[in-house]
Amino acid sequence: MSEISFRDRLERLPLILAGPILQHTSSESVTVWVALKEPRRVAIEVYETADSGNVVGALAMAGERTTVALGRYLHIVAVTAQSQNGDFLRSGQIYAYDLSFTGTEGDRQTLQQVLTSPSLSLVPISYFPHQLPTFALPPEDLDRLQIVYGSCRKPHGKGYDALPILDSLLEHNAALPDFRPHQLFLTGDQIYGDDVADPLLYALTEVGDLLLGWQEQLPLLPSSKVSHLTSKQLKPGQRSKIACEQAGFTAGIRDKAELAKSHLFGLGEYYAIYLFAWSQVFWLEPFPKGREICQDRQAAKQWDRELKDLQQFASTIWKVRRALANVPRYTIFDDHDISDDWYLNQAWCLRVLGKPLGRRVVQNALLAYAVFQGWGNTPEQFQDGQSGAKLLEAASKWSASAGGDKTAEEAIACYLGLPESDPLTSLPKMRLDGQFLVLDRSPEALRWHYTVRGGSHEVIVLDTRTWRGYPADRDPIAPPALLCPSAFERQLRSVLQQARSNIKATLVISPTNIFTLQAIAGIQQWYLKQGKVFNADVGDGWNMNASGLAAFLATLFEGRDRVIILSGDIHYSATARLDYWSRRPSDSVVSDSEKSFKPHLLTQFTSSALKNSELMTQLIHTKAKSILMPERRRFWIGWTNLPEMIEVRHTDRSLPDWKCSLEWIPRQPIQIPEWGKNVPWLRGQQKPNWLYNFVKWLWQNRWFQEGKEVVGTNNLGLIHFDWYGNPSENAAIQDIYWYTSWGKPRVGFSRFRASLHLRQLPKNI
Repeated sequence: MSEISFRDRLERLPLILAGPILQHTSSESVTVWVALKEPRRVAIEVYETADSGNVVGALAMAGERTTVALGRYLHIVAVTAQSQNGDFLRSGQIYAYDLSFTGTEGDRQTLQQVLTSPSLSLVPISYFPHQLPTFALPPEDLDRLQIVYGSCRKPHGKGYDALPILDSLLEHNAALPDFRPHQLFLTGDQIYGDDVADPLLYALTEVGDLLLGWQEQLPLLPSSKVSHLTSKQLKPGQRSKIACEQAGFTAGIRDKAELAKSHLFGLGEYYAIYLFAWSQVFWLEPFPKGREICQDRQAAKQWDRELKDLQQFASTIWKVRRALANVPRYTIFDDHDISDDWYLNQAWCLRVLGKPLGRRVVQNALLAYAVFQGWGNTPEQFQDGQSGAKLLEAASKWSASAGGDKTAEEAIACYLGLPESDPLTSLPKMRLDGQFLVLDRSPEALRWHYTVRGGSHEVIVLDTRTWRGYPADRDPIAPPALLCPSAFERQLRSVLQQARSNIKATLVISPTNIFTLQAIAGIQQWYLKQGKVFNADVGDGWNMNASGLAAFLATLFEGRDRVIILSGDIHYSATARLDYWSRRPSDSVVSDSEKSFKPHLLTQFTSSALKNSELMTQLIHTKAKSILMPERRRFWIGWTNLPEMIEVRHTDRSLPDWKCSLEWIPRQPIQIPEWGKNVPWLRGQQKPNWLYNFVKWLWQNRWFQEGKEVVGTNNLGLIHFDWYGNPSENAAIQDIYWYTSWGKPRVGFSRFRASLHLRQLPKNI
């Protein structure tokens, strides 16, 4: 797979390298993202449909925009359609959209024309005969809302990719506007910049340089023998040392150098991995075998093992591509979108941003996130004159100069929110925010958090990475508050104060969990005491900073009595219920009676991983976890003026500002929908011999796999509601879809039903 083969194939590839991906969609506008190999003026038209989506009708919205040149062969645009006659889109209706592409010579092509080419003759993009992508707005009735979400999708992760299940959900209900998925939220780790398979990095380096049209000079420490290296000089499987020593990354410092052996560095590599994650275009060329690349026999075997997992991943990308074209997609980053432990604590920030290569890689990764994900999340930030548009202009200039325009490079850092470096120490500048240190950034920096509102629900998407508060009076490795005080105000309090009578459900997306399994929390506390915070992401969960968690809960319940959290990150799926009782301000008598406390409810739904199943999560998926380590009910008390919380026994009779109780909701036995009984798009796995099959039967039989608390295999979450006239019967439901391990692969779901009824404070708490 040489550079020449990719360059020769480029002419035979379709104009569209990835997309169309439907992004921010509302009654007032529709945004669609595409990546092209040549510049175009892209026009979008949104149409009403009839006959259950089968007949395309009147034009409802239109818009156009010119692509932005991010490289010689990479041109990206998120084009937005808006109302032409003052009418708005409605729920309960299926809409179709079409794109057209006009070249510099005035030649115009349709969507179907630019999707295919001699090397890619068929690209399914629709569920209807008219071959146009479709969507439906969230319904006014909450009990018909369908929200899909997931996280952590590593191409060479073990197990089948769960994101293609979304395509099956859409296909099965495509003609039913109130029952097909209405929104998709990807809550972190859409890519793994730090953990890349060697064969994939081999391709990403070649494709990345080709897309850019130049080779980026990656800066090294002043003490190095050379001042710069290119991505091509940093071979797959050989990047651990430079990742740790030159960039300061922590992915490989856990005595597991292989975790960073193929870390992404170059901007082209970060651009390219999104194309490989969302499109089959660059997977068409067969990858070389290990013996063709590696001289070492063991390295060749490792290459071939990773290649096998990659081929399984690639075989179903066509379903992912079709799904992303037919449901509005919203995202937020987590650490692996940049690098493992990204902004984990103050020490990480000083270690990485204080090194030229570390800072450049963070900038490259965040720029790729901005143009491949952030643009479509908040298209209003990328309109003329806004920070996003200025970022696109700077990125285009920097690429046109082959990385030589320092002014453009500094502008990119500014709009991405990277802090300036202190000229004396080369360390990133920080400033005080209350009792916390935060990264100092330009007021023109893009905001990554946002809110999406539908007919009866709202989704508040938090940025818990770039606005962390690092305790100013503690060790640099101390767990941070995932939101600093000013971030609480901007991202939560100001949003929650915008009360709307039609909003019945408030969902908050936090990429990391609020609460985790007790055993995992105990392990993290042990690592923290040992000072080994990079061993188990100590500091990534809300539970590791008691004052930050206390402030988070208090802020949530200032504005809402019921909140649903959607999270990921931890490679298993579960549901937890937190009953929270706050002292009533009007209570003139300080007492501990149940009447002195107002009830609130937090429901935590977690879906993880889409493709990164691990042995430990597979184990807790089974009955072994339920029998040997069942989760017990836990209790805390807390205070609001100086936010703090402590865990207590249920017999504690202190007089705090609030009390809470946590319990885990069991999963119901798996159900197999009719469409899940036959999944021919999955490749069958080999069965080596009778002994292997016998051990597999013992481990993967249905009885053993029917655990009680979590789903630990690759999975995708679907949220919906039972909403009745009687509030005591209302419930939020999480269906976790996963692949069965017994018999032939099938798709089933485990249901978690969480009552939304507010409980009064029991007398024994």
